[in-house]
Amino acid sequence: MTYRDRLEAGERLADALAEWHGANPLVVAIPRGAVPMGRIIADSLDGELDIVLTRKLHAPGNPEFAIGAIDESGWTYVADYADSVGASRAYIERQSAAELETIRRRRALYTPHRPPIDATDRVVIVVDDGLATGATMIAALHAMRARGPRRLICAVPVASLDAVERVRAYADEVVCLQTPEFFHAVGQFYGSFPQVDDEEVIALLRAPVGKPVTGATRNAKRDG
Repeated sequence: MTYRDRLEAGERLADALAEWHGANPLVVAIPRGAVPMGRIIADSLDGELDIVLTRKLHAPGNPEFAIGAIDESGWTYVADYADSVGASRAYIERQSAAELETIRRRRALYTPHRPPIDATDRVVIVVDDGLATGATMIAALHAMRARGPRRLICAVPVASLDAVERVRAYADEVVCLQTPEFFHAVGQFYGSFPQVDDEEVIALLRAPVGKPVTGATRNAKRDG
């Protein structure tokens, strides 16, 4: 199954999560690509939308391949295969420091006038547009678990089988619409998969519940 774009994927995920309608769930999207999807899901479930800031740690010489991830607190997940692809401890420490600085810049840009929405004793749904290795989602789930949710759900439209197995230990529930046998990259399962820019993220986070900003989803709709 291929999704037309992130908006269609968000609608399908919202349908799969319909049991949480009326429970005031907190939908937490991983910027930037998952934010348009998070907006759709939050509106559909009458919940709130927020972000969780994590960054991928990539393999030496291969920026597309994750060997771990870091969350906003500085907690770092390192995959058991990191050493085999040349990621030394010193390399991971250097990259972690650089990515943590990016996280801090994004927090100041995306939500400069408020703290993260309180997740205590709430149903929290962490959303991404897909999982290749699961590293970024693991960091996101770890960050949200520390904030005391009643139930913590990982929700994605597509993931590799390995990634789903890796994230299970960090969530109370994993909602994944498909786990294809042949998985190379998240983008292969979307007809249109453009970058989502910072301006879109900011507009979507500021949109009133139920009234997403049309202009803010222009990239997600392009070529759809």
